[in-house]
Amino acid sequence: MSNIVHAIRERAGRLYKKERTLAEYIADHAQEIPLMGITELAERSGASTATITRFCKSLHFNGFTDFKLKLAQELAQPPADNTYQDIVAGNPLHSIVSAIEANHLRSITDTTRMIDFAMLRSALTVLRDGRQIDLYGIATSGIVAQDFYQKLVRIGKRAFASTDPHMQITSASSLGPGDVAIGISYSGETLETIDALRCAKERGAATISLTKYGTNTLASLADIQLFASSLEEGMRRGDLASRIAQLHVIDILFMGIVSERFDDYVPRLEQSFQAVKKYRKEKGK
Repeated sequence: MSNIVHAIRERAGRLYKKERTLAEYIADHAQEIPLMGITELAERSGASTATITRFCKSLHFNGFTDFKLKLAQELAQPPADNTYQDIVAGNPLHSIVSAIEANHLRSITDTTRMIDFAMLRSALTVLRDGRQIDLYGIATSGIVAQDFYQKLVRIGKRAFASTDPHMQITSASSLGPGDVAIGISYSGETLETIDALRCAKERGAATISLTKYGTNTLASLADIQLFASSLEEGMRRGDLASRIAQLHVIDILFMGIVSERFDDYVPRLEQSFQAVKKYRKEKGK
């Protein structure tokens, strides 16, 4: 199943009747949708063309044409070699190792396939030029935020990351135009992260979200939406493959920033490495 179809099926139960019927039709006939015009889809699904356009935009597409193009691209990808595997009671250790490897590889592959390069370039532009970069996340997403924070400070970028909701709001309230705030939440519905990003947006900062693919509050709030794969299943999916998917996006952003200003940032990386090496205390001394 593609990320787009998965997101549609996941959302269908929360929609009004006409939109739910449309969502179910698209999910059930995904292979046929790229070959249809909007009028044909309206006739077959019983939805108006306005409803179709609104539905596509709610999924972060520019309209039906953009939606069916992205759907066709995703469906054209060869099926992944690995499938997600859940935690199994009493699993042999070698099976656990293989399962985790398969989950992580699949998560990275699925996330890479759904990258919107226009959004990615926009994110790199505001991060490159941003005076201050705030990173908001709670629990596992907070660990991802801390990872990006450590990368940014090593190249001399002014950055802030905290899992304390009050400190997030405090920092967000000091931002302004020219600053950047990134909200990280797998579900996209973490209230503390939403509040912090909303505060930053109200202050005029550029806002970026990193969530699972689909419609969610955090992505709807952000100026720039980045997504990680939402296909992993299992009772602990938010803490395993999803974390790897988020870190994959973070690594892409960091490499993109450094690559654009290679001559400035690589010496700073070396400088920070040498400084840590110089002042690090060896055990027992």
